[in-house]
Amino acid sequence: QVQLVESGGGLVQPGGSLRLSCAASGFIFRIAVMGWYRQAPGKQREFVAHMFSDSSTNYADSVKGRFTISRDNAKNTVYLQMNSLKPEDTAVYYCTRGRGGVNWGQGTQVTVSS
Repeated sequence: QVQLVESGGGLVQPGGSLRLSCAASGFIFRIAVMGWYRQAPGKQREFVAHMFSDSSTNYADSVKGRFTISRDNAKNTVYLQMNSLKPEDTAVYYCTRGRGGVNWGQGTQVTVSS
């Protein structure tokens, strides 16, 4: 079965950085569309970033220039490097497989606060 396990979340001050990791299994990772979504308190889940099998990417306008999605096919792992974090980035971050999010991980909490 598909498994997506996020890690790397935590508490960070505004302007700080975090790198999230997602360990994937149960599918052919190298040809999969991978992504990140997030859900802030009281809000619906929001698209953050996608990476396709050719390593092309899409980003939400709210994170462009600050977040970078990457993948390591040898490790079946996708990453989200988050820089210049803002309080409004506070959310549970989910790793996904498939366009639009077909499979989801359990999420990892990111809190940006001073």
